[in-house]
Amino acid sequence: MTGDARLLKLPGYGRFWSATTISAFGTPVTAFALQILALNTLHASATQLGLLNAARWAPYLLLGLVVGVLVDRYRRKPVLVATDLGRAALLCVLPVLAFADRLTMSALALVVFVFGVLSLLFDAADQSFLPRLVPERLLTAANARLEQSDAAAQTAGPLLAGGLIKVVGAPVAILVDAVSYLVSGLLLASIRVTEPAPRPVERRPVWRELREGLAYVYRHRMLAPAAVSSHLWFLANGMLGTVYLAYGLRELRIEEFWMAVTLGCASAGAVLGGGFATWAGRRFGAGWVSVAADIVMPVAWLLVPLARSGPSAVVLLAVAQFVSWVALAAASPSEMAYRQSVTPDRLQGRMNATIRSLNRGIIVVGAPLGGLLADTAGFRPALWTGIAGLAGAALIKLCSPYRHARVQDNEPSIAAG
Repeated sequence: MTGDARLLKLPGYGRFWSATTISAFGTPVTAFALQILALNTLHASATQLGLLNAARWAPYLLLGLVVGVLVDRYRRKPVLVATDLGRAALLCVLPVLAFADRLTMSALALVVFVFGVLSLLFDAADQSFLPRLVPERLLTAANARLEQSDAAAQTAGPLLAGGLIKVVGAPVAILVDAVSYLVSGLLLASIRVTEPAPRPVERRPVWRELREGLAYVYRHRMLAPAAVSSHLWFLANGMLGTVYLAYGLRELRIEEFWMAVTLGCASAGAVLGGGFATWAGRRFGAGWVSVAADIVMPVAWLLVPLARSGPSAVVLLAVAQFVSWVALAAASPSEMAYRQSVTPDRLQGRMNATIRSLNRGIIVVGAPLGGLLADTAGFRPALWTGIAGLAGAALIKLCSPYRHARVQDNEPSIAAG
């Protein structure tokens, strides 16, 4: 029986997968629409766009580690349901402000910040909830399936966003994401799962549990270098993500729809990469697949600053996005499965929150830095700087023990770090 067939027989996984996929279809619509609102409606500079992106990830930097402790103290399903419904309600605020002509960069940043808080809570519980639905031997397949469906949604999402924005405008397009979060929350609420509640005697001061999570990650001989590498990757990607859309619209003069097409190609690449992620992880190991992906990504990004205005620019940007995301999606499920497999259940929330929070939190630095570089030195120097950061992240993994990581290596000597 294939991994997918076994997964579908697991109680709760089908609904969990469906909920994740549905919300994923709306997320790229809002991500694209927010930037269009900022650039075209509010006439934001690249630096202001960077600050807006930073507001989205600031909660991860400010609250991420504490949230990891809290998630380990409570059942995870109620957290997932509450944050999905909360995000659905929050996104409805933006169209209301836009139609009342009260939308400003400050108001946009505030809504994005609160959205980030809810997403932080969801993410910490989400990655820690999956091992309660799926046995360890199927974690790579489960993560790969989630990655594929997310990538399929991301493929359609930017194109849907481009079409919706052209027909009904960005504010109305954001309502699509609100509906997707509502449906996702209701599906998650319907999952039947027995979750053990941590006993009161196990609860210690927050700072002590926080320190335990940090120590587990950064003293682990395999997780520590992978975490440091991912921090640098997110710094560089935060810069590139901020500069990319403004560069295409203003420097290369590509229309909004065609920029959406290039982002759709990124997601198509993720679908392809996710298709052989399980095979690649088993054949080469999570470590070597991750190293190879981290080398491919900066090479693919080289095409972006080399592009010049004209039809060829869309092709180069589309190829860069496609190849980069093939690599990322091929490696990501094995990386996540390895982290989940070597971490005890009582530390899952803190491990995930530690790595994810610092990764997302560092975008708070990278996003405005990319925008500032673009405004002062130009778009291309900002892009070259981000590409150099991606190359540095690959070098850290290549020179560390993590390159030998395999999911089946869940032995005491490795798990103890």
